[in-house]
Amino acid sequence: MCGWLRGITLPAIVMSLLWISSFAAEAAAQTEGLEAGRPVSGLHTGAHGVLLLTDAKGQAVQEEGEEDALGPDPWADETESFDTIPDPLEPMNRAFFKFNDKMYFYVLKPLGTGYKMVVPEVGRICIRNFFTNLIMPIRAISCLLQGKFEGFGIELVRCMVNTTAGFLGFQDVAREALRFQIQDEDLGQVFAFYGMGPGCYLNLPFLGPSSLRDTAGWVGGLYLNPLDYMVDDFWPNVGFRTFDTLNKVSMRIGEYESIKKAALDPYVAMRDAYGQYRLNQTEK
Repeated sequence: MCGWLRGITLPAIVMSLLWISSFAAEAAAQTEGLEAGRPVSGLHTGAHGVLLLTDAKGQAVQEEGEEDALGPDPWADETESFDTIPDPLEPMNRAFFKFNDKMYFYVLKPLGTGYKMVVPEVGRICIRNFFTNLIMPIRAISCLLQGKFEGFGIELVRCMVNTTAGFLGFQDVAREALRFQIQDEDLGQVFAFYGMGPGCYLNLPFLGPSSLRDTAGWVGGLYLNPLDYMVDDFWPNVGFRTFDTLNKVSMRIGEYESIKKAALDPYVAMRDAYGQYRLNQTEK
């Protein structure tokens, strides 16, 4: 992220979160209760960072491996630990959900489909590996701050091996040769580790499902992402992020459609699946 944008991002987000918190408190007083929901099998929502309704980080498009977190009724014995993520801003969130939905079907999906036809799968996997390797500092520091020293070491080794033997990270040699798996950690999980609750649910334009806590973690991740220092100019930076997002979308076309088709209320399904997925991550 360019220097001036980094300088204004955090204050702007903090002010936004303060406003949302105030609005949420007022809205919560007028809300009788929250709907309980069940996840739709096969959904991950995002991981989790990016210009996407994915991370829908959450998000209609998902990072590889996260689908397993939401198998058939994975929380059958944990109804007390997960009720549903508070959603006092539901009208606003639904509006942004519709916006992200249209963005996916009218922009991301057509572009992703065309991109998929041009770039072979092996090329798209290499590109995904490159961007995954690039954001190692977010995962490594998140491990360190939670006292997960083994995970911290694994991330350092993965980065060194993949950057050298893996040709700048285009090949995941650490996983294929050393069986060193990606440590799926972020700053939102760090905040949860130190006792911060999720706050209220947020569905953010372009970014998709999140929470107050995870939004704060996402902002912190901007300062740990090497891309923001390697590409300091605004539009080139946005271009790289959009390219990363498009590449991810091309590898998951059809999943969001399946979610919508299976759910009576896609908004509720996405919200509750996101809450359960993040709960699973913070408790592991």
